[in-house]
Amino acid sequence: MEHQQAIQVLELIKRNMESCIFGKKDEIMWLLTAIAAGGHVLIEDVPGTGKTQMVKALAKSIGGEFHRIQCNPDLLPTDITGVSIYHPKQEQFVFRPGPIMANIVLADEINRATTKTQSALLEAMEERHVSVDGVTYPLPKPFALFATQNPIEFDGTYTLPEAQLDRFIMKISIGYPDEASEKRLLTEPNAHRSADGLSAVASIEEINDIQRIAEGVHVDSSVVDYLLALIRGTRNHASVLLGASPRAGVALAACAKAYALLQRRTFVLPDDVKTVAPLVLEHRLHLRSEARMQGATPSSVLQQVLRQIPVPVGMER
Repeated sequence: MEHQQAIQVLELIKRNMESCIFGKKDEIMWLLTAIAAGGHVLIEDVPGTGKTQMVKALAKSIGGEFHRIQCNPDLLPTDITGVSIYHPKQEQFVFRPGPIMANIVLADEINRATTKTQSALLEAMEERHVSVDGVTYPLPKPFALFATQNPIEFDGTYTLPEAQLDRFIMKISIGYPDEASEKRLLTEPNAHRSADGLSAVASIEEINDIQRIAEGVHVDSSVVDYLLALIRGTRNHASVLLGASPRAGVALAACAKAYALLQRRTFVLPDDVKTVAPLVLEHRLHLRSEARMQGATPSSVLQQVLRQIPVPVGMER
């Protein structure tokens, strides 16, 4: 697949998703950016905003296998990874795969799973494989985990550890639809079209090619220096207790490349880095308690860092 073909396939996926997800062009763009970058996404929003529909629409559009995991305190690690069961006729243990064995996995209300169960997801997210009874099973390619959590209700939830938050390449919010889109949902007969009715407009092989092409998007040395300055700026900010990790820098570069590809370019601009930085970095920043008491937020701190770091000019393309 060539660069232009990758752009055309991404545009087809985007239009296909927009046919059943109204008024969410930016959010669809972020999901496509994440899948092109080969990362996982944390979606934090209130119920009923279309989180499941959007992820399912992505899975249907790329012809990938989709599994949904409803997280709760009773969920066991083997409920996710799978389990080895003794087969009397074969006289041996046979592995029965769990729902994690899919191209697109939705972990609904991930913060309701216990820390032990979340550790099983952590292995899958980072290593792209699962271990059951001492045997390692690789996950399919591509593999992307989309996890949701409710930002309002905290009863019976477990806070996601920093190590797991750092594995999400992006954190996004769907938000309520605009007035025109919500009116369509209320008045048009076919507005409630389910993602289940979508046809695939791309293949798994094409998504693997797109990820390879996105990885090869050119990043000028001045943009690398700019990106690095942003990462280090979050660590040196007076309000920050825990800044962006080296993994965050890799994630920021990958998302900037993928976003540049979606913008039909073969090179990354500083503006690409600035556009994706809030989605990639904010959930990774942990502020000092005194800064939070004074009203600081990860968003406000990151905006300060973005204003302080000079933007490079005169890049080579």
